[in-house]
Amino acid sequence: MASKLANSSPVAALAGGVGGAKFATGLQETLPPGALTVIVNTGDDFEHWGLTICPDIDTVLYGLAGVNNPQTGWGRDRETWDVLAEIERLGGEAWFRLGDKDLALHLLRNQWLKAGANLTLVTDRLRRKLDVPSRVLPMCNEPVRTLVHTDEGDLPFQDYFVRRRCEPAFRGLTFVGAAKATLTPEVAELLRAAAQIIICPSNPYLSVDPILSVPGLRQLVRDSDAPVVAVSPIVGGRAVKGPVAKMMREMGHLNHLPLTIVEHYGDLLDGFVLDRQDRAEESRLTLPALTTDTIMTGLSSKQRLAAEVLQFGRSLIDG
Repeated sequence: MASKLANSSPVAALAGGVGGAKFATGLQETLPPGALTVIVNTGDDFEHWGLTICPDIDTVLYGLAGVNNPQTGWGRDRETWDVLAEIERLGGEAWFRLGDKDLALHLLRNQWLKAGANLTLVTDRLRRKLDVPSRVLPMCNEPVRTLVHTDEGDLPFQDYFVRRRCEPAFRGLTFVGAAKATLTPEVAELLRAAAQIIICPSNPYLSVDPILSVPGLRQLVRDSDAPVVAVSPIVGGRAVKGPVAKMMREMGHLNHLPLTIVEHYGDLLDGFVLDRQDRAEESRLTLPALTTDTIMTGLSSKQRLAAEVLQFGRSLIDG
């Protein structure tokens, strides 16, 4: 098990999805308490059963709290499904699975939002209730909704991702509302103070691009003196979880997927981490790279990868 790193300088992680939540958990267990702040994608938020659902925020919160479902990576451990079963029996929509414990959190979030608290404040209340030592920040407080362009027309993100299981061919994305979103003081302060900025092994298009679409946020990452390192979500030419490899191929990126990800992030990056199964791709990269085992199973592998990535980031400063 990796030991806690002594450096308590703030680390900013950009995350979404199960891969992002897993890596953020490794970072939290490797860094001193409070040193990590996770900026989370809210582009896949939506309204369901009259509630504001924030899947990526909740996946990160549950992972950092150690209460997530270890089999799926999302949702709650030891969940029950009585409300969902009754909703379905009464003729309601049950394609998006909300368990009873999960629903309790959504009800409380909705109550606080309706009382006037913004999403940043609500998320901080929830992480404190869940005893999460790391800060968790939504990318913005305003609604930004990912619209997926497919060969079957435009689909809201959850319709594409959950209801249709990513079956339609991917053509592109629009982040509806992004132009009107505002960079929060909390996110801006973090990115200006961060000693390292890490882009987690999340889907670059569905999870990270919405974060970078918030006006001013990409520029802060680009202008930061901190090393910016991205961890590849691709292993052996395939996605560990989710549709990123399928999407890339449908966009015409048939080969050299790690290189495609580096080129997608462009001048944001100072370093890149790729899996040892993609070692042959390292010679194609034009920036410093770390090749290692990026598969995260148990907590020890998450901690090991996090420690290696943090050390790699520090080496970019030192060298």
